[in-house]
Amino acid sequence: MFKRNGKKDPELIQNVSEGLKKLYKTKLFPLEDTYHFHDFHSPALEDADFDNKPMVLLVGQYSTGKTTFIRHLMEQDFPGMRIGPEPTTDSFIAVMHGEQDGLIPGNALVVDPKKPFRKLNAFGNAFLNRFVCAQMPNAVLESISIIDTPGILSGEKQRISRGYDFAAVLEWFAERVDRIILLFDAHKLDISDEFSEVIRSLKNHEDKMRVVLNKADQIGTQQLMRVYGALMWSLGKIVGTPEVIRVYIGSFWAQPLLVADNRKLFEAEEQDLFKDIQGLPRNAALRKLNDLIKRARLAKVHAYIISSLKKEMPNMFGKENKKKELIANLGEIYTRIEKEHQISPGDFPKLAKMQEILANQDFSKFQAVKPKLLEAVEDMLANDIAKLMTLVRQEEAAMPSQSVQGGAFEGTMNGPFGHGYGEGAGEGIDELEWVVARDKPTYDEIFYTLSPVNGKVSGALAKKEMVKSKLPNTVLGKIWKLADVDKDGYLDDEEFALANHLIKVTQQIKRLQRNKGNS
Repeated sequence: MFKRNGKKDPELIQNVSEGLKKLYKTKLFPLEDTYHFHDFHSPALEDADFDNKPMVLLVGQYSTGKTTFIRHLMEQDFPGMRIGPEPTTDSFIAVMHGEQDGLIPGNALVVDPKKPFRKLNAFGNAFLNRFVCAQMPNAVLESISIIDTPGILSGEKQRISRGYDFAAVLEWFAERVDRIILLFDAHKLDISDEFSEVIRSLKNHEDKMRVVLNKADQIGTQQLMRVYGALMWSLGKIVGTPEVIRVYIGSFWAQPLLVADNRKLFEAEEQDLFKDIQGLPRNAALRKLNDLIKRARLAKVHAYIISSLKKEMPNMFGKENKKKELIANLGEIYTRIEKEHQISPGDFPKLAKMQEILANQDFSKFQAVKPKLLEAVEDMLANDIAKLMTLVRQEEAAMPSQSVQGGAFEGTMNGPFGHGYGEGAGEGIDELEWVVARDKPTYDEIFYTLSPVNGKVSGALAKKEMVKSKLPNTVLGKIWKLADVDKDGYLDDEEFALANHLIKVTQQIKRLQRNKGNS
């Protein structure tokens, strides 16, 4: 299916996962290995990285409800779970599906080739002693895995050393997960220095990030609006991008609401978040493809940087002084590469981090530019990825209903507690009487002021009344199409009442959407 060196590859790629593995091993890995990519950026990928289920990473300060959120999704306690107002989760816990309840310690996890955690071994024992896998039979975990993280510290607690690079570990997970959920407490919105550092370390993964403003039922509507505004302002400063990260507002646990004023808003937000999570299995192949493209672009830029440094180094004397000079002037090298190869500035690694790592590298081991390796990656990006994209669409079409099931995802799917059941367009769903009949006397009064002929009003007369709703013509046109049941271009009293009922329902929906957008 894929071409290599101008010849057809005899091996037919059966699925996206196999195709990604093949592309990585044959085209991208050789470039990474030659230019020491793994020492600078990210460890080499393994088969488990391509085969694993979608993962959701939860990040937040202590007591924002991360562990409770997981329990809410699964509707079940998991091994190693601890909940409390102070920092209780002091470990990274990978919550995954298993036939029996149990905990697997970090040192055992990183030697299991079937788990996508082998490369975490690089963070050492200080981290591995704080990393476990909680396995359990649960319907939700059949489709996704969830990573619970230690509560990010604030105030005096920040001074306690963790013994490992917390931000670097989170960045490692961020590269491999499908969704990153940042949790905030609605009535304790301080963002600590450590949390700010963590959010900045996730900067290249904004497409995966979602924000949950949790415990929003503990404050009133007016205060909630202020908190929401403050959160958006703070995130804008930290993330530094014009795009707004999607924020979900609610109370994500199975307890009664303390302040029920915003119940409808919370229900709508929870459904939106659930839909987002439920879509992860269906979009997993596309996410892995997207991550491989990002990695390939970075590897290509990295190769240009390393080969440029090699080219500038003297053969005999003054190597150490030249090395220091090159590191100090790395920004100029970036600019030269950017112009020479027409590369976007956003594709370059962080300057300060690159300078820090380069200081401990032996430049004599760097390789000069190897056009064939770069051409292979260019060919992968230009041709092979497009073919895999077609395969992604075929897989998605073959599994249209693939989504997360079980736990809280089942609770509001059917029956009278489904979101919007008996409200808006669903009003009167279980009643024998036609729901429009409730307000028909009011609509009849308006109908007869229009001087109907033979019991009907013309489209022109009905339009004059309908446009008073201030709804756009595109919406009113659809309402007319539904209300004009016999398609004769006129409305009788029942059709007119139906049109007005649909206008009322549409206005209610628009008002709810507007309030949701302003909250």
